[in-house]
Amino acid sequence: MKKVLLVFSLFLAATFSANAQEISDNAIGLRFSGGNGAGAEISYQKALGDNNRLEIDLGLANEFSNFKATGLYQWVWNLENNFNWYAGAGAGLVSASGTGIYGSGVIGIEYSFDEPILISIDYRPEIGIAGGLDGLNSNIALAVRYQF
Repeated sequence: MKKVLLVFSLFLAATFSANAQEISDNAIGLRFSGGNGAGAEISYQKALGDNNRLEIDLGLANEFSNFKATGLYQWVWNLENNFNWYAGAGAGLVSASGTGIYGSGVIGIEYSFDEPILISIDYRPEIGIAGGLDGLNSNIALAVRYQF
């Protein structure tokens, strides 16, 4: 059992110590989600270091009467050349069926083109904490962002 834990710990340490590709200072664009998401969301990313960033998304639905706002802290790791993968956690507010608070996670992969365009696909599970979002919800999204 100790050997298994040692091997797992070494693998985990190697994964988290891998050098990340430099991420852009800012990126803004659209995140297109399905499932229980808000549809298209305006998405903004702000680098907080060499391999971490803050992502803020705002989705509007039902003729702008309902909104969904999410803030996520993300860690970014380089896979190969312009490919990165990322994971993170955060929280948000939703106004459908009353105001609610939810916790959220994210895991995804992204490709940074030579032009300042970033494309990504991610999976985001969300769990309602209070208010209008009940139980576990999730969505898969495609995002296109302009980096600056």
